[in-house]
Amino acid sequence: MVLSIAKTVVMARDRIVGPGSGGEEEERYNYALRPLKFAQYVGQQSLIRKLKIAVDAARGRKEPVDHVLLHGPPGLGKTTLAHVVANEVGAQVHVTNGPALTKPADLVGILTKLGRGDVLFIDEIHRLSAVIEEYLYPAMEDFKVDVTLDQGAHARVMTIPVQPFTLIGATTRLGLLTGPMRGRFGISEHIEFYSPEALHEILVANAVLLKLVAEETALWELARRSRGTPRVANRLLRRVRDFAAVEGNGKVTLPITKSALELAAIDEKGLDDQDRTFLRTMIEVYEGGPVGIEAVAATMGEERDTLEDVIEPYLLQNAFVTRTRQGRRATKLAYEHLGMKYRPSNDRLDTGLFEPGAEVK
Repeated sequence: MVLSIAKTVVMARDRIVGPGSGGEEEERYNYALRPLKFAQYVGQQSLIRKLKIAVDAARGRKEPVDHVLLHGPPGLGKTTLAHVVANEVGAQVHVTNGPALTKPADLVGILTKLGRGDVLFIDEIHRLSAVIEEYLYPAMEDFKVDVTLDQGAHARVMTIPVQPFTLIGATTRLGLLTGPMRGRFGISEHIEFYSPEALHEILVANAVLLKLVAEETALWELARRSRGTPRVANRLLRRVRDFAAVEGNGKVTLPITKSALELAAIDEKGLDDQDRTFLRTMIEVYEGGPVGIEAVAATMGEERDTLEDVIEPYLLQNAFVTRTRQGRRATKLAYEHLGMKYRPSNDRLDTGLFEPGAEVK
């Protein structure tokens, strides 16, 4: 399992259009472009309005903001929203992730350092262990932590108060989060992929911050190929900027942009080589499906988690792939995109939605 997770992370970093973080250098770059207030945030209008109301109401009562759970694909701004909420209430944000909290002492150490109204952001919160969750429950509800000292007959419990705080949890797999944990969040919202219009607005603002001369048509081209993900859009903007500096005169034009994206093997729909390999495997090897994800992973020589977390979300979102009870199916759109003749399956009896655990492996 650890090897699978590590491989998924490496693959996400290697892919230009991968939604995962590209490492510390990329995070520092993105931090410089990160909005600081709700007024600066582009996209997710409904979510931003709900969070703004919650923040304004809490600020009026002089209380911490209610705990927030954000779920959706990676790279859409969950960490950014945690910083925005903290800035709006004038508090500090403390960032950690589920796999990093291995012992109760790790969590207790963080909680006792929180100031009143501070924001604790836990990424991949679905990967918290059951023991850590048990310690987190009283901290979320009663702002205290019960620590067991000694063992056996000498065991005793010491209650440590913590300052009232706001927990913002982020997860890409809401279904893996336990019911008791989900129930302790007052606000639970899904983050959607961004529209090309929102990504274009983000790219225009970031081009100004980078002092980059860019044509409108070039930025629109980037927005359309950024897979609805701001992190991917920023990454592509940097790649095109470098290409323009070496192959052009430093100005980001439409021809320069198309050449840079062609070099990176990113097509007009934002798909890269690994996306297309996934689709070709389903079509050429398994006749378009239905096929189980385990079979596709074995054929491609990849881990199942890698396909589900890194490749599949965007393909599902854009209807290149569908999930049914029998397994994955490549859609007519996938055939057309690859320039292949569509061969509809004779079995059209099962049109139900995919149910976890019910598909053919």
